[in-house]
Amino acid sequence: MPAPLKFLVTGGAGFIGSAVTRKLITETGHSVCVVDKLTYAGNMASLAPVSDNPRFRFERADIGDGETMRAIFAAFDPDIVMNLAAESHVDRSIDGPTAFIDTNIVGSFVLLQEALRHWRRLEGDRRERFRFHHISTDEVFGSLGAEGFFREDTAYQPNSPYSASKAASDHLVRAWHHTYGLPTLVTNCSNNYGPYHFPEKLIPLMIINGLEGKPLPVYGNGANVRDWLYVDDHAEALLLVAQKGASGETYAIGGHNEMTNLDVVKAICSLLDELRPDPAGPHERLISYVTDRPGHDARYAIDAGKIGRDFGWTPRQSFASGLRRTVEWYLANPGWWGDIRSGVYRGERLGAG
Repeated sequence: MPAPLKFLVTGGAGFIGSAVTRKLITETGHSVCVVDKLTYAGNMASLAPVSDNPRFRFERADIGDGETMRAIFAAFDPDIVMNLAAESHVDRSIDGPTAFIDTNIVGSFVLLQEALRHWRRLEGDRRERFRFHHISTDEVFGSLGAEGFFREDTAYQPNSPYSASKAASDHLVRAWHHTYGLPTLVTNCSNNYGPYHFPEKLIPLMIINGLEGKPLPVYGNGANVRDWLYVDDHAEALLLVAQKGASGETYAIGGHNEMTNLDVVKAICSLLDELRPDPAGPHERLISYVTDRPGHDARYAIDAGKIGRDFGWTPRQSFASGLRRTVEWYLANPGWWGDIRSGVYRGERLGAG
């Protein structure tokens, strides 16, 4: 059996980062140090299932704080860094792009510098197996037409402050590999959904608004298409890449589940009608059409063939099965999202321009 590894997971209290951390602790013998600034979307309750495990540790820190990150690298001595720390909501990037520049670009730069410093001190097998794995998004590629797919060699064409900041960080990672030899990996994923998802994003917002009998706001005509990836499937793919990926490689990770936003909302309504019927009538009555997001990309879709060929990965959940799991989780865990809903985020419109 391979020796246990030490994973440094930045942004590990966020949606995808916490899924990666829970999987590492519950399904492997590896150790995890989560680093998270605990901004509005970081939630220690998402780590509660593993927080008492002796292989888990937590450090509240900003990846842009080089001195603190250097101390964490020295104390934990990681084998693999998985960088999931990011401001991630397009609408928030429209309202306030500064935080996206600070965390996604400057923070990634600082983290790369400290990872490079750490890697240069390693020797032998540990130096060979070290990886800096940067988790990114398909939004860096821009908008697709009615046909075609994003692939690892698709040209970058970001259209929002969020996607531009992620594109910049991807380029920094590539540069640190080619210039300094840092063994890096980049993954670009499609839209994630699942348990523990902060309720400003489409699927959890629609579930919770539906439960509360509030309007279900659909941008424009709801025809924008996204490829949906269940978060636990994504976490599985990320761990495969982090441990088996070749230095310098990029992998596109998609769910093979293209849906229009309107069809997603209608599917949520149908599940709520089945699992938590509203005496006032079908949940579709709550759908309302609102002014579209500025610069709203028309379609995203990923060709995940490379990761399938290299590692045999394919998503376990269809959109129907994953969405049912997600709705059931929100129904069963009102305490998790109720705390958020009562204070940090109440479902207000963001990013209207």
